[in-house]
Amino acid sequence: MSTTPDIIGLNFIDGKRVGENSTVLYSVDAVTKQRLAQAFVVASVSEVEAAVKAAQKAYPLFRNISSKKRAEFLDVIAQELEALGDEFIKVAVQETALPLARIQGELLRTSNQMRLFATVLRRGDFYGARIDTAQPQRAPLPKPDLRTYNIGLGPVAVFGASNFPLAFSVAGGDTASALAAGCPVVVKAHPGHLYTSEYVAGAICKAVERCQLPSGTFNMVFGEIETGEALVLNPAIKAVGFTGSLRAGRAICDLAARRPEPIPVFAEMSSINPVVVLPNALDVRGDVIALQLANSITVGCGQFCTQPGLILAIKSPELDLFIENLAKQISEKDAQTMLNSGVLQNYEMGVARLEIHPSVTLLAKGRESANSGSAMLFKADFKVLAEGDAIVQEEVFGPLSIIVEVEDKDQLTLAISKLRGQLTGTLLAEPEDLKTSAILITQLEEKVGRIILNGYPTGVEVCDAMVHGGPYPATSDSRGTSVGTLAIERYLRPVCYQDYPDEVLPEPLKNSNPLGLRRLVNGIQTEIAI
Repeated sequence: MSTTPDIIGLNFIDGKRVGENSTVLYSVDAVTKQRLAQAFVVASVSEVEAAVKAAQKAYPLFRNISSKKRAEFLDVIAQELEALGDEFIKVAVQETALPLARIQGELLRTSNQMRLFATVLRRGDFYGARIDTAQPQRAPLPKPDLRTYNIGLGPVAVFGASNFPLAFSVAGGDTASALAAGCPVVVKAHPGHLYTSEYVAGAICKAVERCQLPSGTFNMVFGEIETGEALVLNPAIKAVGFTGSLRAGRAICDLAARRPEPIPVFAEMSSINPVVVLPNALDVRGDVIALQLANSITVGCGQFCTQPGLILAIKSPELDLFIENLAKQISEKDAQTMLNSGVLQNYEMGVARLEIHPSVTLLAKGRESANSGSAMLFKADFKVLAEGDAIVQEEVFGPLSIIVEVEDKDQLTLAISKLRGQLTGTLLAEPEDLKTSAILITQLEEKVGRIILNGYPTGVEVCDAMVHGGPYPATSDSRGTSVGTLAIERYLRPVCYQDYPDEVLPEPLKNSNPLGLRRLVNGIQTEIAI
């Protein structure tokens, strides 16, 4: 039977609930804007230090437990998340204005993500085991025995995201992948959903207790900018996971780089996710594309990191009709309550900047409602993009998109070359379009982390093959992904053993291969013992 614990508003540090500070935060009803009752105590500097010290103490113990036991831990977290009761679902809806079905679906995605990383741990490929056996007779110098595998970096700081209060927050992909890697976690709860964060943190701590793991394996603190800065600057933190704005993400990156020991920051920050609509696709199904694209632009009030914020297409009568249909679809969309007043204010500021730009024209505006975000469709001159004006490349987080018309494929190629790094790039194309679009695909490969054909970017499958990352400013490090099992690689580093006797080697590197791993042995992938 599902249960929901009481909310007390205290920080989670080393298995205890603490709060010595007089400074507090309050959550807000996203619809009524009324302050909710519970005060959440901001972690003091000493409490942030205590949380990190707890994680640091837990690290050597947690990373050295078997991958099987860590997998069991992630499975138990999933169970505890799914055991959260109706009151939890209710307050998550209240804090975010996200629909009930969205919260329920996101909870399932979050628990399944834990189970997916448990599968990774049982599979063992994350170890990346490589073995080159000794060649003592080699001339002119003997070759040593060299064996490498991956270990967790150390304590990881995770910043909860606003737009996905579950899947990218306290128990989201950063936390799941860090714990899977053997890294204790200190989460800074997002101030936009404090109740939701406490419920989820409580579920994880209950899993820590059930699995008899070190109490510092998971910690969570409440706070704002100063709390986050103290967390990033603490010398025991070895990596940071972040999802949010470019401004905040860049500030964290710069802060981490200025430390005496710089650390990696894996920040997902800003993307306009260009959609390229090719001529034959417009001719064959332009009306359908207009309907589907309008839905993708406005789903969830556009509060997705993969929301399509830029549309590129070649001028034609079919394009004129498509724009007319898309504008009509946008104008008929209802206004939606946004996650919080700060998100709405930033959205309105972004809209205002576009409205006063001399080379940008408003084509359509959705229905209006007080304290809500209205859908918007703009058109920008090609020169704005070609000349590097930032106005069309700044993410406006909400239900808004900009169309840029180009004269021909040469201009389309130029337009794509001017794009910054993106999470996704989409081609809407017919087979005839694809025959002449190889250069566009090659260009997109250089600009984005995921190339989509005849689909829409809103929606990220959590699986082994997913890449949810991309060149700057989409992310701070394009070599990683924040969704999918490859996310674990962000929090791992290789360690090489040279000429160690078999009996003291870590299990993934022993001759007998006790874990049954597929290893690279003398250049050959094999599961056979040496």
